[in-house]
Amino acid sequence: MVKRANKEVFHMRIRAHPFHVLRINKMLSCAGADRLQTGMRHSYGKPNGTCARVRIGQILLSMRTREAYVPQALESLRRAKMKFPGRQIIVMSKYWGFTDILRSKYEELRDAGKLQQRGTHVKLIVPKGKITHHNLLA
Repeated sequence: MVKRANKEVFHMRIRAHPFHVLRINKMLSCAGADRLQTGMRHSYGKPNGTCARVRIGQILLSMRTREAYVPQALESLRRAKMKFPGRQIIVMSKYWGFTDILRSKYEELRDAGKLQQRGTHVKLIVPKGKITHHNLLA
């Protein structure tokens, strides 16, 4: 995506994190000891690396960008999915960016002033709770 556009026009989140520790237990056995086993007994062994444990249907990457750069984003995600094992599919979300608000509703809520910007996402201002400056607008 950086090659085809610019690093300032997209924001990517990696949604699967490598918390699972892979271990290896090297053992020399037999009299000659010319072969090296990498078997495992219980959870012994040195940490060898990490991996992410994912389920079927789990989201691996999320990317938000402007409408003009959607073709470049789709192409870069298509190339990135070749680097992962298994079958990945690319889906365009019905939500605006990383928010939980539909694209069709976002612009009218923004123009009405019912959204509070929170960096990469927004908060919908609802008329309940303690009376504050933000609740008076809703």
